[in-house]
Amino acid sequence: MKVITDTRTAFARELGPELRQPAGLLFTMMLPFLFLALFAPLLPDMGAGGGTGTGSPWQWFVPGMLVLLGLSATAGAGASLLNEMSSGAFERMLVTPLNRASMLVGRALKEVVVLLTQAVLILVLLLPTDFRLHPLGALAGLALLTVFGVGIGALSFTLALHSRKQQTLFYGVQQVIFFPLLLLSGVLLPITEASAPTWLYVLSRINPVTYVVEAERTLFDGRFAEAGVLYGIVAAAAIAVLGVVAGIRGMRNATV
Repeated sequence: MKVITDTRTAFARELGPELRQPAGLLFTMMLPFLFLALFAPLLPDMGAGGGTGTGSPWQWFVPGMLVLLGLSATAGAGASLLNEMSSGAFERMLVTPLNRASMLVGRALKEVVVLLTQAVLILVLLLPTDFRLHPLGALAGLALLTVFGVGIGALSFTLALHSRKQQTLFYGVQQVIFFPLLLLSGVLLPITEASAPTWLYVLSRINPVTYVVEAERTLFDGRFAEAGVLYGIVAAAAIAVLGVVAGIRGMRNATV
């Protein structure tokens, strides 16, 4: 019970300042509009299914864009922790009676709330288009996105904790890992065995984010009983478990 209370307290602590000064939050919320403005004019020329020959291009593109948002938004979450370390706010938080695991989970959930708000906003904006919204599939896709976002956010916080004395390490490692995960996941362009070089296709199959993207596309298309959904759930759960376990260990080892 105390863990739940501490998690709620940590979540409120993280979200409270942004609600009182919403300029930064509103700027972050503009990101979906930017993606839609930049990519929407290109989708009709890509053909059905984003060039894969199946369904509407929106049906293929939107789930991938949600994963892209989840990866880009939550991967940078550790930057706020680095700022707190520089200002001394993090040390003051460590001496409070709050459970340290709850601190980590509360932070990650705050990032996920922003992510889900962005995702819902995108879906609402697309209602007038030929994008077909399957309610149950969309709910399942958002649930999967939540698990994925918690994992990536927790890994970002873990990296920030280990980069405490050399903050440039955080940004360097983040960029080195972020772009390969993004580009090899097939978010913006399909990576198939027929269209991609063998080495590129093999790398994409090693990338766990690829399976999350494929599961999101399947779920948002209203299909559940497919192996790709299971693979995506396993990949997202593995990322979440790895991130939360590593993050909790890092928080417990953090010293004032």
